[in-house]
Amino acid sequence: MALKFVESNGGGEGVAQRQEWMAVLAKAPADALKSAWEALPEDHKPQISFLRAPEFGLTMVRGRAGSAGARFNVGEMTVTRCTVRVPSGTMGTAYIMGRDKDRAVIAATVDAMMQEPATKSLVSSEIIEPLDELIDSSRATEARKTAATKVDFFTMVRSRDGR
Repeated sequence: MALKFVESNGGGEGVAQRQEWMAVLAKAPADALKSAWEALPEDHKPQISFLRAPEFGLTMVRGRAGSAGARFNVGEMTVTRCTVRVPSGTMGTAYIMGRDKDRAVIAATVDAMMQEPATKSLVSSEIIEPLDELIDSSRATEARKTAATKVDFFTMVRSRDGR
């Protein structure tokens, strides 16, 4: 997915952009996110204060029978959530699947930095875009592996007398 970040006046366009980068942060492998964060120059990393320290919890995962069927509860999933504030007052939030406090703090901090005009382009080019490319590459690799195991079944009709 090619990310397109355009400045917004706070309307629906800005919400869609934030959903895109939050999806990248949530789907990125933990080691890749941590490596990208560590590679960012220290003078660009803001001091943060916690509005909600990272904490674990459970959320209910819901499914649907078919594409439009009735909803049902599949089960519970562990999540880690965190909300931070950077010195300018901008808040960043993250909900991460699993139990990884460091990853949640990094994702929340990156979310806050992506909302800041001064740091958005740097964080986008150094963290979000490389992680997005990694996710796309992983999907493509998985699709190739899946396609290699595809079996086409067909039915051959024969009559009883062998014709």
